[in-house]
Amino acid sequence: MAETVFTPSLEGMKHVKSESSVILTKPFLDVCKQILPVLDKFGAAMALVKSDIGGNITRLENKYSSDPSKYEQLYSMVQEEVQNKTAKGSSSCTNGLLWLTRAMDFLVELFRNLLEHQDWTMSQACTDSYTKTLKKWHGWLASSSFTVAMKLAPNREKFMEVISGTGDIKADIEKFCMTFYPFLKENHDFLASVGLDDLKAS
Repeated sequence: MAETVFTPSLEGMKHVKSESSVILTKPFLDVCKQILPVLDKFGAAMALVKSDIGGNITRLENKYSSDPSKYEQLYSMVQEEVQNKTAKGSSSCTNGLLWLTRAMDFLVELFRNLLEHQDWTMSQACTDSYTKTLKKWHGWLASSSFTVAMKLAPNREKFMEVISGTGDIKADIEKFCMTFYPFLKENHDFLASVGLDDLKAS
């Protein structure tokens, strides 16, 4: 069967929502995890993003594992923290979900750039998506580290070749962006509804 690096996450996305259309914790985190191998193909340029995503997934997974039936729905952790007034803490699950969603915004934007701007270098595509998504939430330190990392972005042609596998990479990227984006938007809308979508990095 023809496969690209996106095949597992595209398969996983079919299970993210329950029959009543609620985002489920484990399937959502699994999809985020399935995107990590794509980041490996970027090499050093994405090391920061990858460790950030990995850390937030682990934080949310640990909470989920502590009581899978209680935390079956992704937003249940946030609702609990909002009630306990712990949601704004830097080690909260709310904070973890917010930054995980923002990092995924960055990736969706990046892959969209690679599709829509065939003439851009990888550095251009990365910098543009960073500016549109993560930059306004980052402090000076994170922002400078990111700018340096983007200069290490791999050659675009080589990267596309590596992630293509045996499948139609452009079709898969498009499918990935179209299918994943609504989940991310739903996360933002929910976080905004409890006044927590605009937390900044210290």
